[in-house]
Order: sequence, then C-alpha cells, then structure tokens
Amino acid sequence: MNFFHPRGGRKIVSVAQDYFFTRRITVGFALSIPSNFQPMSTPDQEPFWRTKSLEAMTRNEWEALCDGCGRCCLNKLIDDNTDEIHTVAVSCKLLDLQSGRCQNYKHRRKFVPDCIIFTPKTLHEHLPWLPDSCAYRLLHEGYDLPEWHPLVSGDPDSVHKAGFSVQDKQIVSEEEVPEPSDWFDYIIRVG
Repeated sequence: MNFFHPRGGRKIVSVAQDYFFTRRITVGFALSIPSNFQPMSTPDQEPFWRTKSLEAMTRNEWEALCDGCGRCCLNKLIDDNTDEIHTVAVSCKLLDLQSGRCQNYKHRRKFVPDCIIFTPKTLHEHLPWLPDSCAYRLLHEGYDLPEWHPLVSGDPDSVHKAGFSVQDKQIVSEEEVPEPSDWFDYIIRVG
C-alpha cells in the first residue's frame, strides 16, 4: 500500500508496507470568532447562505461559514493506489486543540507554506479534504447548515457542545508526532 503525504518525496520502507509521501495536506479554516459574535440575519430575513451562492458571498460572509471545528486542520494521508483519503488524529502545528482555531490564521502560510487556502473559485478542487459536516462542503452540495452551526445557533461554542469539533478529542499536534511515517497509528477516518 502506498500513501501520499506532504513531507516531500521520500520513500519510507517498513517491514509490512512500503509508503511513499509526496505532499502535505493541511487545510486551514480555523478562524477566530469574536466574543461578541451575532448571527448575520434576523428572524424576518432569510440568512445569506440560503440566498447567495458561495461565489456571490462577501469575504466576511465566506469567512463566517467556518464553524471553527478544526477538523479540516487534521492532517491527511492519501493512498497512492486507491486515492482514498485517510484522516489522522494529528493536527497542523498551528491548530489550538482546545479552541479549534488557528493560532496564527492571518499569517499561517508563513509557518505552514502548504496550508491550502480555499476560495469560492477553488473550493471544488479541495472538497475531499473537508469533513462531511463542513459548511463550505454542505452548501456546495446543496444542503443547509446544521442546527449546531454558530450562524444558526447564535452560539460560537455550539460546534463544540454538539461534539463536531476537535475539542476534547484525542488529537495530537504534528509537533508531538513530526514524522508522517508514524501517523498510520493515528488514522481515524478512511474515505
């Protein structure tokens, strides 16, 4: 079984399997939601995510779609033979595992140069890296936001309370497990 992964084209040979890593997959959307967060619609108006396409959203609306789960910032391995994506319980080094937010969102590419930055124009290329519950993915696929999404609930912690975030999960930082060859013990989702 061969796997692609970020840390540049090196071949790692183990007793049972032969792994090949070619690229890093780190997705960064862990935003900082302000403490005075308010939903972006009122009861008498339809919320923006129901009336606008992803492409028509303003930058603030686009950024507000991130629920702050941090799951997109978990590293991935790609099976070279099947293209299956294996999510591992090893996060990007910038992810704060308690808040589910990037510790340096504005300058993350300086510290993690291969962090994927999504835009409405490139989203379709990167959908496989996003969790099934991701607002960007849900809206792209024609679904509405779930009731626990902060824009729906009005509570920036609702994603954590609902259990859809990295908070209080057994996730480690890539600083603790820096070698991708060690990440196979941390696979938590296939496909």
